[in-house]
Amino acid sequence: MNQVQEIARLVDDALGAEAIGTYLHGSSLTGGLKPASDVDVLVCSRRTLTVQERHALVRALLAISGSRNAARPVELAVVVQDDVRPWRYPPTCDFMYGEWLRPDHEAGHVPRREPMPDLAVLITQVLAGDRPLAGPAPAQVLDPVPHADVVRASLAGLPGLLDELTDDARNVVLTLARVWATLATGRILSKDAAAEWALPHLPPEHRAVLEHARGLYLGATYAEEAWSSALLARVRPYADRVSGEIERLARARQ
Repeated sequence: MNQVQEIARLVDDALGAEAIGTYLHGSSLTGGLKPASDVDVLVCSRRTLTVQERHALVRALLAISGSRNAARPVELAVVVQDDVRPWRYPPTCDFMYGEWLRPDHEAGHVPRREPMPDLAVLITQVLAGDRPLAGPAPAQVLDPVPHADVVRASLAGLPGLLDELTDDARNVVLTLARVWATLATGRILSKDAAAEWALPHLPPEHRAVLEHARGLYLGATYAEEAWSSALLARVRPYADRVSGEIERLARARQ
């Protein structure tokens, strides 16, 4: 059984008939999985998960996610249909598992219901990808998200994103390019496609940072990631420039 099938089985074990649909999204559908890509799955449920179900799902995901299990990292979000249909902003996420949260998961902390603006982006990707692992087509289950809310969600995530610049340069550099491209084009592009769009729009002095991050995304795992001291010194100026472009576009839409 491959990892995607295993994820679908775990969801069925945890929620059974309460799971309306299970949907693949992210890199799997937008240009293919890269060396460090997550397997991204969104589940739409009829009800909130119980505490026992949360613990069981976390334990099961810990066993199949991440390099220590010789597998890709899994990002699995669960939404309750009544929380997102009809659509309203900010949306609520009922459960979120991610490999970056592994220390918390292993310590016994289970994901709780909480507002999650980024669901605007995830649900838009799910609807565009139209790839059910179980259940009906996503358009039968989820409402479309107004582009204005995709923009709001993208902007809401910027402060936290910039806080991670030192520890997660590759992803932050690429995600900034994707937010910029989203505001400029109205489309949610893959990280490498967003970088391709952004490169000719950047001043020459900032291109090397984005080119390097794109190269890492296409060809390197996180263990293989390396930045020269010269490039690292240029990451913050790149982030400041792209953040400024994002803010300029956001102001123009107000």
